[in-house]
Amino acid sequence: MDAVEAAQSGHPGTPMALAPAAYVLWHRYLRHNPGNPVWPDRDRFVLSCGHASMLLYSLLYLSGYDLSLDDLKAFRQWGSRTPGHPERGHTPGVETTTGPLGQGVGNAVGMAMAERFLADRFNRPGHRIVDHRTWAFASDGDMMEGVASEACSLAGHLRLGKLALIYDDNHITIDGDTALSFSDDVQRRYEAYGWHVVRVADGNDLTAIAAALEAARDETARPTLIILRTYIADPAPTKRNTNQAHGEPLGAAEVRRTKEIMGWPAEPAFYVPEDALGHWRESAARGVALEAEWRTRLAAYAAEHPDAARELEQWLAGTLPDGWDRELPALTRDSAPLATRQASGLALQAIAAAVPNLVGGSADLGGSTGTTLKQGGTFGPTTTGRTIHWGIREHGMAACLNGIAAHGGVRGFGSSFLVFSDFMKPAVRLAAIMHLPVIYIGTHDSIGLGEDGPTHQPVEQLAMLRAIPNLVTLRPADATETIEAWRIAMARTVGPTMLVLTRQKLPVLDRATLGAADGVSRGAYVLLDPPGGTPQAILIATGSEVHVALGAARLLQADRVRVRVVSMPSWELFAAQPEAYRSEVLPPAVRARLGIEAASPFGWRRWVTDEGAVLAMEGFGASAPGGRLFQEFKFTAEHAAEMVRQLLARRHTPGAREGSA
Repeated sequence: MDAVEAAQSGHPGTPMALAPAAYVLWHRYLRHNPGNPVWPDRDRFVLSCGHASMLLYSLLYLSGYDLSLDDLKAFRQWGSRTPGHPERGHTPGVETTTGPLGQGVGNAVGMAMAERFLADRFNRPGHRIVDHRTWAFASDGDMMEGVASEACSLAGHLRLGKLALIYDDNHITIDGDTALSFSDDVQRRYEAYGWHVVRVADGNDLTAIAAALEAARDETARPTLIILRTYIADPAPTKRNTNQAHGEPLGAAEVRRTKEIMGWPAEPAFYVPEDALGHWRESAARGVALEAEWRTRLAAYAAEHPDAARELEQWLAGTLPDGWDRELPALTRDSAPLATRQASGLALQAIAAAVPNLVGGSADLGGSTGTTLKQGGTFGPTTTGRTIHWGIREHGMAACLNGIAAHGGVRGFGSSFLVFSDFMKPAVRLAAIMHLPVIYIGTHDSIGLGEDGPTHQPVEQLAMLRAIPNLVTLRPADATETIEAWRIAMARTVGPTMLVLTRQKLPVLDRATLGAADGVSRGAYVLLDPPGGTPQAILIATGSEVHVALGAARLLQADRVRVRVVSMPSWELFAAQPEAYRSEVLPPAVRARLGIEAASPFGWRRWVTDEGAVLAMEGFGASAPGGRLFQEFKFTAEHAAEMVRQLLARRHTPGAREGSA
C-alpha cells in the first residue's frame, strides 16, 4: 500500500489479496536462495499477473535478496530497481518479465518443460541432480487470455507434474466484476486439460493454503491448479472487492484506515518490525543450506559421472560445444536448387547432432518448416525427447520458448509460417526485452509461396519484426546464406533471432564469382560489383529477390550501366556495423538505389534514400502459382532494370546509358 501510494501509481489490491498465499509459498515451500538468485536447482517462481509487482518486490526484500527498502520506496521511478512490472535481469530474483497477461503462464510451462528435459538427461540412479518445481501466480486476466489457455492445454497433455499455478480468483478486473465478461467454470476447464485441481475457499486461511501446496507438491503425474478465492484489497474498508483497488492507489485515508483494521501503525510508511523481518530472513539461511546440500550432491554426482557433470555445466553456462558447426553442409553452384527452408532443415539436423540441448519443433508444420529433428525422439506425455510438437498453438509456443530460455540449460526453437508471426509477436517482443536467445523459423516468406493466397502470404510481417528492438531478422538469399544465418542464430546469446525462409526453390549462388556468404554476419555485403569503377546504381535486395536483382544487373551491364548488387539479409546486423563499413557497401555518393523485396516497402527509405525507389508489395497478394505472382507483381529482372534506368534518367547522369537504345 505504501509503495503504490508513494508512487501515486500501481496496483495495490492484488498484492494485498495474495499476500497470505505468497507468505506460505515463499516461507515454507519455495526452494530458493536469496544469496544466489541463479542457483541452478532452485524452484522457479513466476508472477504472471505482473501488475502485482509490489508483491514480488516485497517478497524479495523480506527474504533477503539484494533489494533494499529504499528500492521499494522508489517504486516505478526513474532508475529504480522496482519498475512497474517485473523485469528479468533488472531486479535480482525476478525470473521473467511479466505484465502482458497470459505470457507468464506460458513462461512457467516452458520452465517446467526445461526442468523435465534436464532431469531426464542428467539424473541417474541415486543422483537426482535436477529436481525442482515451477510455481506461478495467475489472475483472472491470465485465465481469459488465449495464450495461457494454449500453454496450459499443452502442459496438461505433457503431464508436467512439477508445475503449479495458484489462481487468484478475486472476480475483479479493471472494468469491474468478472461477471461482466467471464463465466467459465475454470475448474472443469482445467480438469479437461488434464490438470489436477485443488480449491481453497478462503485466501486468508494459511492452513488450507499449505494443504493445497502440499497437494500440488505430492501430485507428480499432472500439473496442478490451485483455485484460491480471494478478495482484492482485503481488508480495505471501502475499496475491498472493488475495481477501484485494481489499478490505482487506495488513497491516504483508505491506507490509514486499512492499517487501523490490521492493527498496524499508521506511521511511519514502509514500517517493517524487526521481528517480522527476522522471521522472513530465515529464508536466507535456509537457502544457503539448500544450495550447499545440492552442491554436495553435485560433487558426488561429478565424481561418479564426470562426463555428464561437465556437460551439465556447459549447458547451464549456455556455451556451444567445440566444433558444433563443423558438419554444417557446404553447398556449391553445382548443388540442386533448394528452398531456403530446405537448406535450413539440413543445417538444423547437422547442428542438432552436435548440440544435444537444442530442442524445439513447429506449430503443426514440421514437414513444411523442416524442423522435425531426426534424433532424440519426441517430447510427449511419457517421453522426453527433443522434438516438441507444439500443436496449432503459435501464441503458446512462443511464450513457452521464453520460459525454456529463461530457465537456462536448454536452447529452444519454434517454427511456423511467417505470416503467423502475428500470433507470436507479443512473446517475441518479450524475448527481445529479456535478451533471450530464442530461435524462430518463419517459412513461406512471401507471395512466392503461391496458391494459398493473401491470407498466408506475409506482406507487413517483415516490417513488424524489424521494428522490434533487439530482434535480429535474417532473410537469406540462397542455401549458403541460410547456413550462415544458422551460425549467427546459434552464436547469438543476447536476444532472439528470426530466420525468414522461402517455400520455393532457389539456385545456389556461385560464390566463385560473387561475394562470400560470410558477409551475412555483417547484415549486408557486396554480392556483385561492376567492372570498370564506381557503380552508377545499387540494387539492394533480400531473400529470393536477390536473384531478381542479379538478373536485373546482368541486363543493365549489357547496356554498359555499372550496377552493384547488395544482399541485405539482416537490416539489424547491418545497422550495427561501423559507419565505415556501411559506407563501403552503400557509398553515400551513389544515390541511385533500388530496394527489392516482396513485402511492404515500410522502412526501406533508410537504405535507398529519398532519391531511390523500392520494388515492393503494396497489397496483400493473390492466389496463383508463385512464379506467376512474381510476374504479375513485377518482381522480374526486366522491371527492376527499367526502374534503375528511370532512376538514372531522373538524375541526368552523363553516360549512364551509353550505347543503349
